[in-house]
Amino acid sequence: MTRHVPGAHRTDKEEPTGMNNPANPQDPGNTAALLEIESIKQLKARYCRYLDAKDWRAWRAIFADDFVSDTSAAGGAVVVGADEFVEFTRRNIGKPAQTTVHQVHAPEIELISPTTAGGVWALHDIVALRPGLTLHGYGHYDETYEKSGGRWRVKSSTLTRLREDIATPLFSIRVSERMRNVGARFARKSAGQPSGKV
Repeated sequence: MTRHVPGAHRTDKEEPTGMNNPANPQDPGNTAALLEIESIKQLKARYCRYLDAKDWRAWRAIFADDFVSDTSAAGGAVVVGADEFVEFTRRNIGKPAQTTVHQVHAPEIELISPTTAGGVWALHDIVALRPGLTLHGYGHYDETYEKSGGRWRVKSSTLTRLREDIATPLFSIRVSERMRNVGARFARKSAGQPSGKV
């Protein structure tokens, strides 16, 4: 199994230069670049807030229409299309009793062009799977962004996990990659979903 490498969207692994180099305050494009990066940070903050508030209409508006989600490395699926992804998420964690908490931090955002960007975010999420059964996940979002009509939107997102813990009121266990893969296959089979693209 090939392991996803966060930041693989990046065109070069060197330090950013030109308009994307905050270390160069003399660069005339620096202020504009920082404002664009801040806009992307605000976009990701809304992603988390709307998802956890289950505000599906507002959440849908942050994605490009041809958005692609890939959670296969974390035991999930590849979902193509923003509407399809919102519906997929709503079906899986959209019940009012399924409280979620998504916290992202330590962004690495790179402006690739005036209308495209990429970024990697560290993630800690908590998902109430069932009463008394909670998932604590740690990993990364590796994303691309597209600016159209003066607004940034999420174009693609790949989720990778570093660790998952299942907690109950009595104990907590670490979920190994093997356990996660078996559980994901069982969940897809139970839901009648194919194991490939959704």
